[in-house]
This record gives sequence, structure tokens and C-alpha cells, in this order.
Amino acid sequence: MIPRSSRILVGLGLAVLLVACSTAPHPTSSPPIHRQVLATDEPHRDHHPHHVVSLAFAGDIHFQIQVAALLDDPRGFGPISRALADADLTMVNLESAITERDSWDPKSLERPRDRYWFRAPPRALDVLADAGVDVVTVANNHGADLGAAGLHDTLLAARHAPLAVVGVGDDRAHAFTPYRVRVRGTDLAFLTADTTPLESTSPIWTAGRRTPGLAAARGPRPRVLLRAVRRADRDADVVVVYLHWGRDMQTCPTLRQRTTAHALAAAGADVLVGSHAHVQLGSGWQGDTYVNYGLGNFVWYHNHPSDSGVLQLRLEDGKVVSDQWTPARIGPLGGAPLPLSGTSRQRAVTDWQVRRGCAGLASGPTQPGPATYRASVEPITPVLRQRMRTSHHPGCPVPWRALRYLQLSYVGFDGRPHTGEMVVAAPYAHDVVGVFRKLYDARWPIRRIRLVDAYGGDDDRSMAADNTSAANCRKVEGSGRWSDHAFGAAIDLNPVQNPYLTGSRIAPPGSRRFATLDRSAGARVPDGVIRSDDVVVRAFAAIGWEWGGSWTEPDFQHFSATTRRAADNRARGQ
Repeated sequence: MIPRSSRILVGLGLAVLLVACSTAPHPTSSPPIHRQVLATDEPHRDHHPHHVVSLAFAGDIHFQIQVAALLDDPRGFGPISRALADADLTMVNLESAITERDSWDPKSLERPRDRYWFRAPPRALDVLADAGVDVVTVANNHGADLGAAGLHDTLLAARHAPLAVVGVGDDRAHAFTPYRVRVRGTDLAFLTADTTPLESTSPIWTAGRRTPGLAAARGPRPRVLLRAVRRADRDADVVVVYLHWGRDMQTCPTLRQRTTAHALAAAGADVLVGSHAHVQLGSGWQGDTYVNYGLGNFVWYHNHPSDSGVLQLRLEDGKVVSDQWTPARIGPLGGAPLPLSGTSRQRAVTDWQVRRGCAGLASGPTQPGPATYRASVEPITPVLRQRMRTSHHPGCPVPWRALRYLQLSYVGFDGRPHTGEMVVAAPYAHDVVGVFRKLYDARWPIRRIRLVDAYGGDDDRSMAADNTSAANCRKVEGSGRWSDHAFGAAIDLNPVQNPYLTGSRIAPPGSRRFATLDRSAGARVPDGVIRSDDVVVRAFAAIGWEWGGSWTEPDFQHFSATTRRAADNRARGQ
């Protein structure tokens, strides 16, 4: 979809009266539309050694309004084409039906003011191929915009295209048929699906057992797509899945995206990428599966937002070993993005790396069980400031420049390594990284580590989610005094297993069964429960932080810097 702020009717500027095309002819039998490349047909270059393959991915593309001029531009996409053509294989999302018809689908399930129709003529596929693209997905919420007749044209154009078109077919089996290719001894399979809500009652948006349409996978554990991934994994060294997923303009993945990613990785997917939200989301490793939750716009008719780029992956022996982001920016008049350089490029790459924090993705491949602890300490970027609107605001006692953003490994309750994010005051950043290294080495389980902004800055909601968090510019409940969290000098760890007890109140409410546990040294406690003199208490004590579990009104989840408390007392003359 395109941003709701852009209320532009795309197409011929016709009235709302649309033409239904349910009687348009459909091919009843035809050869597969996905190009098969033989072992001797090596795409692009062969300067890489054997079993090393490079892949590139870009986000949403269409050729409407002023972007239509690119269809007749011999320069194609301009300088950004280098990032596409340098890879052995490049894949993008074409947000259009491939047709020149005027037969619009009514999109009856979408609100009238939010309906948009995109189309592109068949020569758009030649433009994409000339720009260095090898695989195009049309499995998205615009792939059937022109109704049944437009779908017929899309299938016809795909069969004669100079590149592979996936995500559409004469039936469900064809729509979920992967594009297969062999590059330097590595067999790859490219699959795709649309996971976004239906916008129309027309059957063409979901390919059926005997009816044409798009590859659709709208459940959190989509059975048809999972079966297709498992089948592809039997023969391919690398299975790539490009999904149309996410929520419009949301920069952190939804729960459904996370659930789908885990299910597809378990089924055998090696690379998961996607688009739809029109903004960039996190990108990194989930175990040894590479996941990108959102590539953003690539070739678009406006620049709101303007951030764009190309994701490049290096595979060795069938595994993603490194990633690279080539940042670009869409100009004020829209169209193809221009690559960034200098400090603008560096800043954009840093922002892209930061986005993996709320996605729970690692900066390198990880394996179940013991693995290398990873952590990073970064200043607060403009992108982070936008994300932290609910936890930091004018009047807070610590300015942005005195805070640091941490990404760090932790072991989850599932026993697997994960990546979390938190913000603390700069003087404590590296000490906190060291504390979580000790917890990681001890395999001490943590439910999740997310910025409190994921819960609207609401401490109660964060605690109820069993979220480990740090900085939050708020007052102590029932007083006018700043909390230690407002100074970036406190961390709440596994709040459900380690509640805060004040009089008759237990916070969070769901932690009642943990309130009366014996927490003395050596006591047997459930996973994630903090007790006296355990690895957690010792690790924080080593950096001069105290445990709230020893207070008169115990706050078992809370650790805070005693140096900050002493400074605060001195400032108040205590």
C-alpha cells in the first residue's frame, strides 16, 4: 500500500465507477512462467570464487504518474543500478499489475478514500532487467489491481519476460512455484507471497487449486507457503522468500511478522526479505537465517519518506555470512533513488543498523546453544529519537547526547540467543554491556529486551509484557521525583518473575505467584527469577549497582547505579 497521507488516485483519473472483469478469459494450460537457469547460465559476473554468491534486494517499485517517464529513459534507474547489477542475482517487488487495460478491480473491502490502483506496461519488465534485476515478485496488494483481465495480461507478460516473475500463476501450484537457478555450484530457489489483508472479494487475489491468482499467505503460520518452502529446501542449497508484509509506516515488525519469520526459518528458509510498510525496518540474523522486515520504497512517485537503498548479501556454502546496505534517497519529485555519499551515507548506514534493535535481530549469524556474545554502543541517532518519543521529551534530566543505545545478545527462555536493545546513560553503557555478557555466558534466561517505547512508554504495560528495559523519562509513582530510569541509570529485569511489592500491591499483576518465593542464596527458583548473591546480583554489584530486592519494599526486578543516587542526594543536600 501507499502512505495514507497521499490521497492520490493513481491511474487514469477516472471516477469511482469501476469495471468488473470476472468474465475475462484466463489461460487454462500454459508452461511455467518462472525462468529456469541451467548450471552453465551464470547470471552477471563470475569474479567470485566457487560456492560464493551475492544477492541484492530492493523494495517497492511502480511506474505511475511522473515515474512513468522512466519507461522511456535509456539511462534506466541511473547510478543506483550499479548496486543492483553488481550482484549475481537481484530481486525487487513490482507494486503493479502488468497490463495496459483500464479494467479496475473494485477493491470492495478497502475504504473508498484508501483505494489505489497501479499498473505497468509489459516493457516495465525490460526496464527492470536493463537495470540489473533478475527476479520480480508481483505477490502484493496491487498485483491484481486491474481485475481478472489485468491478471490475464500479467500472466502473459510474465511468460515472455526477460527476467523471472514470481508470485502469480494459473493456479495455486503455479503461484507458489519457485524460480530456481544454479550459481557456482549453489542451487537457489526464490519464493514469494502476499501476507497483507485482503482488499477485495475477487478470487484473483488468492490463487486457488484450479483458479488463477496471486500467491497469498495471510496467516501467521501460512501452511501453503510453509509447504512450498519445505519442498524447495529438499533440492535447493538456499531458499529465499520475499514477502509483502508489515504495517503501513510502522518501523518495528509486528507480532505476526515475527511469528511468520520463525515459522519460515524452521521450514528451511535461508533468506527472508520483504516490503509493504513504505519505511525501512530491521535487518539481520535470526539464528543462521537472514531476515529483513522491510526494505521501504525503491522507485516511487513521492519521497515521503525519502529513505531508500539496496540490501546486498554475501553467501558462502549456502549461508549468509555478511550484509551491506547501500543507502539512497528518493528526490522531491519522486522516481529512482540516488545513492548517498560521505557523511550522509555514513549516517544512513548507522540508522539502518540501529533499526535491527526492535526487530530482535543479530548483527551476525548465531546458532542455538552457546554462541559468541555480541554487543554495540552507539549515540542516539535521529531515527532513534523518533522511536523514543514516548520515553524522552523536553524537560528530561538527561539530554540526548548523554544517552547511549545498546544492542546486546541475551539467552531467551527458549534457550536460544536473541538480540535486545536498551538505552542507558553514557557513563554506564560499557559496564552494562559487561553485565549482560556475564548473564549470557551463564545462560541466564531473559524474556525480552525492548525499548519501553514499544509499549508507549507505559511502565505498567512494559512490566506486564515481561520486558527488560532501562531508560524511561518518568517520575517515581506517587511523587514529583525523577525515577532512576529517567537518568538512564536503572534496569528492570524480567518483571513478571521479579515483581515490585509495595504494601498490598504487586506489580505487574500477573506476577503474584512469584511474590512470595524464597530468594535467599542457593534457593531453588524458576527460570528468570533473581535471588540473593546469584550471577545477576553479583554482576550488577561488580559495576556498583544495587539490587532493589534488598529494599524494605522489595523491587526484585530493579537494579540502579548507586553513584547516580549519591549524586542526586548531594544535589538535594541530603
